[in-house]
Amino acid sequence: MPVDGQEPDLVILARVVHTLDPDLGDVEALAIRDGRIVAAGGRNDAAAWGGGATRVIDLGAAAVTPGLVDAHLHPISGLELARGVDLSGCEDLDAVSAALAEAAAHVGADDWVSGWGLDPNVFGTTEPHGGVLDAACGGRPAFVMLFDAHSAIVSRAALRLADVVGEREFPDASRIVVDASGDPTGLLLENEAMRLVESIRPSESFDERVAHLVAVLEGMAATGITAGHVMDMHDDDAIAVLEAVEAQGDLPIRLRISPMCVPGMTDTEFAEFVGLQGRGGRRWTVEGVKLMIDGTIDNGTAWLREPDTRGESTSPLWLDPAEYARRVTELHSRGIPTATHAIGDKAIEVVVRTLAALQRTGIQHRVEHIETLPDDVLAVFVEAGIAASMQPTHCTHYTRADQTDNWSVRLGRERADRAWRIGDLRTAGVTVALGSDWPVAPYDARASIADAILRRPALKPHVAPVLPEQAVSALQALEGYTTHAFASIGAVGGTLSMGAPADLVAFAVDPLDSDPDDFAASDVLLTLIDGTPVIGADERVDA
Repeated sequence: MPVDGQEPDLVILARVVHTLDPDLGDVEALAIRDGRIVAAGGRNDAAAWGGGATRVIDLGAAAVTPGLVDAHLHPISGLELARGVDLSGCEDLDAVSAALAEAAAHVGADDWVSGWGLDPNVFGTTEPHGGVLDAACGGRPAFVMLFDAHSAIVSRAALRLADVVGEREFPDASRIVVDASGDPTGLLLENEAMRLVESIRPSESFDERVAHLVAVLEGMAATGITAGHVMDMHDDDAIAVLEAVEAQGDLPIRLRISPMCVPGMTDTEFAEFVGLQGRGGRRWTVEGVKLMIDGTIDNGTAWLREPDTRGESTSPLWLDPAEYARRVTELHSRGIPTATHAIGDKAIEVVVRTLAALQRTGIQHRVEHIETLPDDVLAVFVEAGIAASMQPTHCTHYTRADQTDNWSVRLGRERADRAWRIGDLRTAGVTVALGSDWPVAPYDARASIADAILRRPALKPHVAPVLPEQAVSALQALEGYTTHAFASIGAVGGTLSMGAPADLVAFAVDPLDSDPDDFAASDVLLTLIDGTPVIGADERVDA
């Protein structure tokens, strides 16, 4: 008979449905009405649910899970960051030069050459510099973002156009790197320094940005992602871009946007910034605030208890950490959850102790990245109920088991042995959301889940795992993209429970009982948001 006396709009059938709801038993079928799940059961149950108006999608041997949530990404600002040549696959400077020279051959003599995703390990023991761009790009202005999106190398022509001739003071720890003579090397560290050149680089038009965003989000949906936590909104036209997309149709995934609170904001600017909370559209909302206490270990801009092996990473990005604490405290008092980028051990310690000192009012705060974590700080996570947000592929793509990579060399063995302790955090009972930090790393959630399990890059069995004792189970990895992603922001969700939104994904390979490499290469057969197909609409068949 129909569910609750009413016919569902849609029935989903599969070999298995992993609802992640402990109160539901084995499930092979879901009924959906008005975008929400109204029944779950076996195939025999489903036979009685539908009627003439009910659409049935029979996915055969597929496995269905809740829709995946990428807990840390930059899809709007990333449109600018991920421009030009994708250099993430280049393993040495010769490959970088060849890729840039190929790009330069297709533009005018005065046109810009852009690239992104550059791994600093290609420079070996030498600090990244813009010299490789001068030779490869034939004297053209060039801007290449390093993989961490916290640094860039630029050509001499780009420096000249931006009138960058030496060091400058910034409101944070951003820096123009100079040589012994005081001349810029072409390496720019952190946002304020990079913006000097980014601001004069030709940008996409507004319409191009709208189309580009749709394409990126469609690509995410194609890997099973139905929602993302956006960790900035500093683009001047970000809201206009989102509204323009929704004037044409729905966003391909849901977006929870946490704009970034930066050092040096006046009280008036801060009040206007807080006033953004609650803005939104059909599939996007401004909720929460992002902060950033330090930079990155690869650049020497993280904040460590002791200097790295080059004598760097000794100070916070917020020049006055007390100002950071004041802003967090004020946001907490207003009931606004925060997410703070903290990579170095000192940065993580300051953030978690700041959060632990806040009055317990039920507001869920979160720490992003957590790359080298001491035991005493892990204990504060547990005691204070702070959530973690981590990116498995940052470990597996940019560090090596033998610790010969730039990140590990800068830290030394003791601190590198505390890398991305996802397993220890989960064992301790900490909520750990997982994500990609796109465009820092690829957004494919299947590969990220596999990397969390394997502690090496998916589909590369010849690569030795990095600290395999920090691996998590397949269920824990899936939870990082579902239930823990919701819990990390103080929300309930990430399950296919009765009354829950019908956000789900169907995989050709079961993520919970298959080889992780097989899952990473599996097809996504269907992605639904509110019961509406975003990916795989052609898979449906009418009853």
